[in-house]
Amino acid sequence: MGAGSMASINCSHVLSKDIMTFNDLGLSPETLKSIQSLGFETPTPIQAQAIPVLLTGERDFVGLASTGTGKTAAFGLPLLERVDPSIEAPQAIVLSPTRELCLQIADDLRKFSRHRSGLRITAVYGGSNIVTQIRELKQGAQVIVATPGRLLDLIERRAARLDQVSMVVLDEADEMLNMGFKDELDAILEKAPEQRVTWLFSATMAKGVARIAQNYQHDPVEISVGGRNESAANIEHYCFMVHEKDRYTALKRILDYLPEIYGLVFCRTRAETQQVAEKLMADGYSADALHGDLSQAQRDYVMRKFRQRTVQVLVATDVAARGIDVDDITHVVHYKLSDEVAAYTHRSGRTARAGKSGVSIALINMHERRRIAELERRNNIQIKLEKVPDARAICENQLLALIHRVVEVEVNEEEIRDYLPPAYEALCHLDKKEIIKRFVAVEFNHFLDYYRDAEDINAKSKPPRREHQPGQQRSDNAKRNRRMQAYDTKRFSVNVGRVHKVNAGAIVRLVCENCNLKSNQIGAIDLGRDTSFFEVSKEAAGAIRSGMNNLTLDGRKVSIRSASGEGRKPQPRRRPRD
Repeated sequence: MGAGSMASINCSHVLSKDIMTFNDLGLSPETLKSIQSLGFETPTPIQAQAIPVLLTGERDFVGLASTGTGKTAAFGLPLLERVDPSIEAPQAIVLSPTRELCLQIADDLRKFSRHRSGLRITAVYGGSNIVTQIRELKQGAQVIVATPGRLLDLIERRAARLDQVSMVVLDEADEMLNMGFKDELDAILEKAPEQRVTWLFSATMAKGVARIAQNYQHDPVEISVGGRNESAANIEHYCFMVHEKDRYTALKRILDYLPEIYGLVFCRTRAETQQVAEKLMADGYSADALHGDLSQAQRDYVMRKFRQRTVQVLVATDVAARGIDVDDITHVVHYKLSDEVAAYTHRSGRTARAGKSGVSIALINMHERRRIAELERRNNIQIKLEKVPDARAICENQLLALIHRVVEVEVNEEEIRDYLPPAYEALCHLDKKEIIKRFVAVEFNHFLDYYRDAEDINAKSKPPRREHQPGQQRSDNAKRNRRMQAYDTKRFSVNVGRVHKVNAGAIVRLVCENCNLKSNQIGAIDLGRDTSFFEVSKEAAGAIRSGMNNLTLDGRKVSIRSASGEGRKPQPRRRPRD
């Protein structure tokens, strides 16, 4: 399908209950009955604007809205209305980036179609038995919810038929591209029938998303909630600047300052996620980890504990968190910012869902200050720089939380009655104030002891350095070249580059974190379009070779290879002039 003009609608306003309900959107009585049984009353802005357009099934569509604004219902309700239950063949495909999100979408669609008989919805995704999924497809699924890689595999095995598909939905399109699914998306869209509609939903209008719209949609309607690439308006944004060595200490102080937190902590890598979660659990926090190294059964178990609030803080990678659909998350903490600007929007969007408010907190070191300005500009938000809470503020909040629990606790008069007389007798010599002091001390002494000599860990702010100029990379490389002049070097390649929005710092981090090297052991870095090169001393090359398998950079699988030819030979130091 060729590109065409794009009709654009911006619905940054919030619709009130007096203006519109689901009854006004043109949905069938069966679907309305399902919606009412789920407790939905008023459509969100993206739902109110998208559903009437999609019900016609005549136009391609682009929906831009932050995570948690109800995109699944926005495309799911009209999709189900347009499926014919009498045809036992795939009529609609919904593509999502992760198996968690795939399962969540499939579960939501089943709930939406609860009162419509004959509809079969099947989820297919990697990491699960493909034979079982083939058997489910043969039973006559009309809607396939899939991850791109597994669906393409099933198409090539001729287990998934697309000849009667009239609707293709790309959910979280920007994240699918960030995760490296471009080739799979292209292949699937090429194989889908020409006479179909393509509905594209995304939190941001990244360049890759715009390319899909241009290549595979014709004259699409675009609806934007809150503006392109913007975070939800009901999220407050804060950052705390500390020295790198104090990052974990700062996280603990934030969690202590927020005793009622129900939140997510985002890390960059699987190893870091597991490490932070284990340290929190060892320090007595109600925490657990969610990342790609866990089996599906382990991930389901962790998510079940989190949804039941047995786990109060979930430490996660960006990729694993894509399937988290929990409405009551109060805080999102960026333990380390992602190199991808769009990831900040996706992370923050895990809170403030379903019309609620939320808080996004970023921990940064002094070298990351410029990233905050970039995030503010790109997301049209204000991120307030605050001080890490001190000991007094933390202890006050903990005390108030304790008092609140005491006031709100439910007392079972009958069961507790027989236990009270001995307690009254033991405490009768103390007056009311003394009893209160002692009960508070029992719960509170360990906080007072821990924070008694706590130091100020806030990094002192300095005037920001100038932004990198186009020649900055050459300047950095010049420094690295001077540093490596005395060494015999070896050259390596890595299959990421500018097209993946990777900078030299990301490659340094990749090598240092996975190969146990220090940044001063890395020489010049040459960023290419889709492949980059870097040098290390020959002595350090062995560490590169031993650590270059099963690597990921911000959720993307990468590989390091020895580049052809040797690096540079050591150069003699110049003698100073007399």
